[in-house]
Amino acid sequence: MGQIFLVRHGQASFGAADYDQLSDLGYEQSRLLGAWFRQSGLSFDRVVVGGMKRHRQTAEACLGAMDAAPPESEWIVDPGLEEYDHVQMLNVSRPDLQEKAAMGGYLKQFENPRHAFQRLFEDAMVRWMSGQHDAEYRESWAGFRGRCVGAVRRVLADTDKSRRAVVFTSGGPISAVAQELFGLTEARTAALNWTVVNSAVTKLLHSPGQLTISYLNAYPHLEQTREPKNITYR
Repeated sequence: MGQIFLVRHGQASFGAADYDQLSDLGYEQSRLLGAWFRQSGLSFDRVVVGGMKRHRQTAEACLGAMDAAPPESEWIVDPGLEEYDHVQMLNVSRPDLQEKAAMGGYLKQFENPRHAFQRLFEDAMVRWMSGQHDAEYRESWAGFRGRCVGAVRRVLADTDKSRRAVVFTSGGPISAVAQELFGLTEARTAALNWTVVNSAVTKLLHSPGQLTISYLNAYPHLEQTREPKNITYR
């Protein structure tokens, strides 16, 4: 039976000019994951990365901490593993807050701006996932889910040559794959999406005609450090 390890990228640079860049902690989370893979005796014969910078940086830091991994020249880049466009999702939901100054002024009203932003994000995601406003988005939720599941199925396309693959992606695609395999509602999928930890691993098992989840959103490499600050969600 083959195995696919879906890895969410390490912490990105939230609030920075370029979000698509790992933070210092994001690099450390990725290195810790690679060390855990090595200690667990795991190796991979196939590496697949999404098209985002944070996906590749996570792969480089993680695999760099392992004893052996396929060289970068053999990695497969699949844009189907990219995250949804959270900026457009927010802008469509709250066009009055598109300008940075407007968003900043809105959040300053709240005692906890991070929680206020989270509520905005959740409302925007519920609207997008409802399917009632698809024409307003460049990509619908159904379209997003379809391309993410399609990307994972491409990893399965040649099981003879790939018995154990590692896939570096984002929380949205992992949640979409979980919805497909578990038959989750949109509401439960959205709730799952908020809980996917940076650098967490979801393990899939595959055999001809069958794909199942062995474990979901695991992060023992972070828990064993006994440092709560290492466990992040954004």
